[in-house]
Amino acid sequence: MESETFKSNLVLILDFGSQYTHLITRRIRKLSIFSLCISGTSPLKSITELNPRVIILSGGPHSVHSTDAPSFPDGFIEYVEKNGIFVLGICYGLQLIVQKLGGEVKVGDKQEYGRMEIIVESDGGLFGSKKVGDKQCVWMSHGDEVVNLPSGFSVVARSQQGAVAAIENSLRKFYGLQYHPEVTHSPEGMETLRHFLFNICGISADWKMEDVMEEEIKVIKTVVGAKDHVICALSGGVDSTVAATLVHKAIRDRLHCIFVDNGLLRFKERERVMETFESDLHLPVTCVDATEQFLSKLKGVVDPETKRKIIGKEFICIFDEFAQELEHKLGTKPAFLVQGTLYPDVIESCPPPGSGRSHSHTIKSHHNVGGLPKDMKLRLIEPLKLLFKDEVRELGKILNVPEAFLKRHPFPGPGLAVRVLGDVTQGNALDILRQVDEIFIQSIKDAGLYDSIWQAFAVFLPIRSVGVQGDQRTHSHVVALRAVTSQDGMTADWYYFEHKFLDDVARKICNSVRGVNRVVQDITSKPPSTIEWE
Repeated sequence: MESETFKSNLVLILDFGSQYTHLITRRIRKLSIFSLCISGTSPLKSITELNPRVIILSGGPHSVHSTDAPSFPDGFIEYVEKNGIFVLGICYGLQLIVQKLGGEVKVGDKQEYGRMEIIVESDGGLFGSKKVGDKQCVWMSHGDEVVNLPSGFSVVARSQQGAVAAIENSLRKFYGLQYHPEVTHSPEGMETLRHFLFNICGISADWKMEDVMEEEIKVIKTVVGAKDHVICALSGGVDSTVAATLVHKAIRDRLHCIFVDNGLLRFKERERVMETFESDLHLPVTCVDATEQFLSKLKGVVDPETKRKIIGKEFICIFDEFAQELEHKLGTKPAFLVQGTLYPDVIESCPPPGSGRSHSHTIKSHHNVGGLPKDMKLRLIEPLKLLFKDEVRELGKILNVPEAFLKRHPFPGPGLAVRVLGDVTQGNALDILRQVDEIFIQSIKDAGLYDSIWQAFAVFLPIRSVGVQGDQRTHSHVVALRAVTSQDGMTADWYYFEHKFLDDVARKICNSVRGVNRVVQDITSKPPSTIEWE
């Protein structure tokens, strides 16, 4: 997806640490324009190699006056002006433009946070058809403010408190917004981005999922060559299934899929998934039962990051063994491993400096990103690593993946290992969780709510509580129910169930699952929480 086909109209986002940066990428893609996000402190070479038409400087938590404030690399101003690249600064990005081009930013007398009205001060330009005096509601989040503009810049809008809210220098192709147009709290923000990209920058809406498919097929054929064989790790989820179908379309019978039962799957997951692979997708799949191998290595392990590393390592060991078996059968050893890594996986796993979000914190390692051993023998093919979940589903439709498969809720690579808090081998925790989760999900489906929820699951908590069951005192396990709505998994809101639904589910769980006497609901959004508990 990084070929010249998409680079010709690339909008590059330089990330300076804003919690909203990923939203900029998504909003632009919704306009059928290809966008990528890299660290704002990336070397100039990383920017020039991508050859962007437009660069957007994101917001961030820093002050431009801080000694450790991130900034674009030396030579950036000269590069964009020499090549006629349009630059839009958002919040911190605006302040960075002002400071670097000779203006002045200081700590604001009145900090501006939350919803606020801005007033247009000039016709045309950044706000298109808006007239002087027109107002709009935006989402502000800044403590510093611009007090003196660089030469040649003009104020396009001010906040109701009089602070600079938008600036531009059309001759030098620099623009800035002190607010966040990418969030829904700025109702007209999307229209401002649309006007900026289409009417000011002259970008074409030429990024289509059909093109993504064709481009990835070309890339896969080029990378794999005409004779090499490829292994694909199938989990039964949307991501790996779409990745496998895409690679199969590119190289056909040289793809060899493997489904690993690691003992951490959901209720009857192995049987259900294998049936779908064989009857609906017609993919060549070998099923490997590695339950003992995984659970023996996880025994006594309670730290979630350690769990992920162990699981990632064991998966690779199995894939290497599978590759050796294929070598004996085919006479040639597979050289590649396909994985369904997505863009949010890459973002949350936080690559090291120079490869992405270097000044952001690691949220958690994904077993197919941060959990892979450095000495892995197979080379990775990750055809979905620049796509969000909804984009993967769109691609899956084009590839004729069954709709029932595409609508499946996300399931973590480490499986129930990150839903049993603590040691996964404690007692019969996995069996209890499988039963609870099945009751919860089936109840959601029976109520017609499944497609309205991004992800729903149960969590086994490492605590016991006192209860009364059958007129006797019990000291049993506690489980939590989690259901969220989201567009891409990067942010999420908890799903509001009717009280009767929760009452019915809780009763059914306590009456049906031996060893559980208390059910709680997680009503925390992301942020501050993540969707999964570990």
